[in-house]
Amino acid sequence: MIKYGMVLAAGIGKRMQPLTLKTPKPLLEINNISLIERAINLLIDHGVQEISINVHYLPNQIITHISKKNFNAKIHISNEKDLLLDTGGGVLEGTTQFKDSPFFVINPDTLWSKKYLQEAKKLEEIFYKNNKPSLLIVNKKLSIDKSFSGDFNLRNETIFRDKENQFIFTGLHITSRNFLTTEKSKVFSMNKIWNDLINKNDLYGIESKQKFFHLNTFEMFKKISNLNIND
Repeated sequence: MIKYGMVLAAGIGKRMQPLTLKTPKPLLEINNISLIERAINLLIDHGVQEISINVHYLPNQIITHISKKNFNAKIHISNEKDLLLDTGGGVLEGTTQFKDSPFFVINPDTLWSKKYLQEAKKLEEIFYKNNKPSLLIVNKKLSIDKSFSGDFNLRNETIFRDKENQFIFTGLHITSRNFLTTEKSKVFSMNKIWNDLINKNDLYGIESKQKFFHLNTFEMFKKISNLNIND
């Protein structure tokens, strides 16, 4: 079982303003549970024992919030206060202590809950079967936000990009550092790594069957907050 995880919490959350003017986006709450807490809980419930969290915007609020929660895992903070490293650079910087071990990467923008535990387990199975980065993706028909155009297609557990793409990335994937260390830039997107893997038919994935709630704008946050979602 994968023992390590990385939570991406360094974003500025401009599209969530005014909510994020004084509060970092990962600390926004649905049903009185912060978005970052939901992400951490999913990892810990799966069995993750060591978690790295990158911070940049209002970092002390996140650090204080985490320290008060007494999570049942060892937690490291990767502070990007001087330079925002983007998703790929942030993950590479924040996971040095994981060495060659595989790890989950999770984005708190998604409304995570225990409903995803079985899919996290399946994602791990796919990763170990192929020993290649593996993404949890969802059909855009299941997204409450209909503005997504689609990121990927999926055929026989292999991820592709076509002119028309039916699936969107949920924000959960498994990788290891050896897939990132070939990148020479300090600041880089995970999409750059994924595109290189797609070109070699080396990116894998599974399809999530959960209704997809993604908190990417102020309007979407308000909409999801008013849905009375059952955790």
